[in-house]
Amino acid sequence: MTREEKSIAIEDLTAQLAGTNIIYISDISGLNAETTSSLRRACFKAGIKLEVVKNTLLAKAMEASSNDYGDLPSVLSGNSAIFISDVANAPGKIIKDFRKKSAKPVLKGAYINSEIYIGDDQLDALATIKSKEELLGELIGLLQSPAQRIISALQNKFAGSEEAEA
Repeated sequence: MTREEKSIAIEDLTAQLAGTNIIYISDISGLNAETTSSLRRACFKAGIKLEVVKNTLLAKAMEASSNDYGDLPSVLSGNSAIFISDVANAPGKIIKDFRKKSAKPVLKGAYINSEIYIGDDQLDALATIKSKEELLGELIGLLQSPAQRIISALQNKFAGSEEAEA
């Protein structure tokens, strides 16, 4: 790879990192072609971009980014692939699902909304993080619950008073 190609690759990676707040870094080495293809298909269906990257280029892109990746560049050794998503738990769920059949992919680390997670032991926690949509749904449900109780109580009281009049 020429110096110019590296520079272009770093710029592309920096732009990708700037466009998201959710990045998982994993090791997918050792997966056969069929399993890798299956992983890519699952990522595509879930709206996740999966890309194998060079560690040095990703480290330089992280450095050039406006985000603070903290110790995350320290996990960049061996083979690395990045999962870029709009949903915080989606890559974690896919990695966890694939781990049922194989020891890979191994989670190296993740950056989610300015939080840094390092190590494969974080996978369970990351896979169960609630997405923004799930949190909003729960919040709306909590807000609607008291109103629904009031409406139900009023309807019951109103229905009871009509029966009393009849």
